[in-house]
Amino acid sequence: MIIAERKPIEEIIEEVRNFDRILILGCNECVTVCEAGGKKEVEVLASALRMYFITQGLEKTISEKTLERQCDHEYLEEIRKNIDDYDAVVSLACGVGVQFAAEKYLDMPLLPGVNTICLGANEDRGLWTERCQACGTCVLARTGGICPVSRCAKRVLNGPCGGSTNGKCELGQDTDCAWQLIIDRLKSLDKMDDYEKIAPLKDWSTDRAGGPRTVTREDVKI
Repeated sequence: MIIAERKPIEEIIEEVRNFDRILILGCNECVTVCEAGGKKEVEVLASALRMYFITQGLEKTISEKTLERQCDHEYLEEIRKNIDDYDAVVSLACGVGVQFAAEKYLDMPLLPGVNTICLGANEDRGLWTERCQACGTCVLARTGGICPVSRCAKRVLNGPCGGSTNGKCELGQDTDCAWQLIIDRLKSLDKMDDYEKIAPLKDWSTDRAGGPRTVTREDVKI
């Protein structure tokens, strides 16, 4: 899922200071799971902004709304009838949701309330770790289901690099060597032959070509 974290309240205050009617818009998908932008976080942020502006002697209207998704036309339509009631929207969705909402409501300032970090997994309560960089051509079949692009500090495709000790990356003892994990996994699968195969360099000109990438499924298009 997409992992995000809320921006510092000071940064959000500066962004909305010149607006009088503000909508805090949450998203009920990934940012809810990572506790950055769901209904609860909308309520907390709205309350914090109200308290701040009251202490400053400023009259602001802070409204709250959480959509099922902000990266979907259908759900963004839910705010169309009320969008003119606001001077600005603080979106707690990921960067995709913010941009999609901005494209849909061209005359409305859409301000991000979170920083989008990565594609990751929930390892424990309050702990999310990166697992994927959406690089285009997936190599997980050859690396035992462990991604060297997102989990190796150097993105080494034919590793290890020689900078690890006792299974830990030279970056620090809190970082597992991705290639040690890959080797251990391939051994458990009895697929060490895959380790001996030299992987070609990734062609970033096609995997991450300039401009926005698109995926088209003719079988599901209306």
